[in-house]
Amino acid sequence: MSQTQAVSKSGQLYEEARQVMPGGFSRNTIARKPHPDYADFAAGCRVTDVDGRVRIDLAGNMASLIHGHAFRPVVEAVTDQLARGTAFTMATEAELRHAQHLCSRNRGFEKIRFMNSGTEAVMSGIKVARAVTGKPKLAKSEGAYHGTYDYAEVSQTSKPVDWGDVSNPSRNAVVEGTPQKVLEDVVVFPFNDIERTLDLLERNRHELACVLIDPLPHRAGLIPATPEFMSAIREWTRANHVLLLIDEVITFRMNYGGAQEWYPGLEPDLTALGKIIGGGFPVGALAGKDDYMSVLDPTRDHLPFPLSGTFSANPITMTAGRIAMEHYDHAAVERLNELGDYARTQITMAIRNAGYPACVTGAGSMFRIHFKESPPTNYRTAYQDANELKQLALMINYLYGRGFLMISTCSAALSTPLTPADIDHFTETLESGFRVLKG
Repeated sequence: MSQTQAVSKSGQLYEEARQVMPGGFSRNTIARKPHPDYADFAAGCRVTDVDGRVRIDLAGNMASLIHGHAFRPVVEAVTDQLARGTAFTMATEAELRHAQHLCSRNRGFEKIRFMNSGTEAVMSGIKVARAVTGKPKLAKSEGAYHGTYDYAEVSQTSKPVDWGDVSNPSRNAVVEGTPQKVLEDVVVFPFNDIERTLDLLERNRHELACVLIDPLPHRAGLIPATPEFMSAIREWTRANHVLLLIDEVITFRMNYGGAQEWYPGLEPDLTALGKIIGGGFPVGALAGKDDYMSVLDPTRDHLPFPLSGTFSANPITMTAGRIAMEHYDHAAVERLNELGDYARTQITMAIRNAGYPACVTGAGSMFRIHFKESPPTNYRTAYQDANELKQLALMINYLYGRGFLMISTCSAALSTPLTPADIDHFTETLESGFRVLKG
């Protein structure tokens, strides 16, 4: 066989892609060595690549596919809508029906506005808070990922060499060349640390527009915020005319009305949504109290925040999203969370059986495996050194080579087609991977 014949179809496609895209792709999350594999088709929780290899999908396109791939009710509804049009410079009933459904899931969602990504949803939430309060600053927890808006991504990639004192974490940029003024308008606080957080908020209360927080920050360790921490922040924001913006772009899957249901009485002012509410299509949304969402109302005489988008609330996304969410009812949420509990239990057993220094975190239908003996409690304890990153890469490649597609942090976002048998298969493979690493 010649060298040309030995190159896979994915390899051939990648060589072409390198000629027209930086690095050969548009999403860093798909990067693999020597090249990414190219998907051909998928159904349920299984993806087949162009070279015919099948993998169980535990990534769900970065937690966005709550019903897996090619979910029949969505396929049928979208196929019908495609024949009627994909986008109009007109209102659609599809937008109205999806808005009604999402607002019915959470009493704090008095009004909602759609965008095209989670990044846009968070960005819009920050801008709404500024328009409401007339103040410029944002507060966010250290290491948390909130999309690519330059203010929201501050501290996302902080390292021990530059993250500063825990009582006043440094404000580090992700992108080189980020204006210094951006960093000055962000307050970074330590996750789940009430005393230090309140001190930082208090010092900036006259300039803070909002506190932005993810109740289960993936990049910061996939550790739930404690009820005490969330309650303290909610009480402080109420007392200081600062809006509370909850990022539920990923975590809305955790309960029928989102992860905020873990915290009775929380009732944030604004909630950013995305991922699963698009039914497999690009989506973002901002929901919240009518008094605050009204700054987006273009029928007012004075419009504090003009917001539009060419494909916002397009009927394809609205149709797919509504159908997906209607099928993600109370029973489906409960079953998927139970599967998440089962997965974390089985992973813990696999770690114990292999005698490997690792642990698992997460909640609801998500988990993350850490290559450290004790579960982390915040971004700093979740931070991975060079040795841990090496183990992570080896395990991800081991699982991938044996038929499992995961998020690159060794995390998973479960989907409804998955079964306990799939989890058993995964944890058996995981245990063998730990034994290989140990050897």
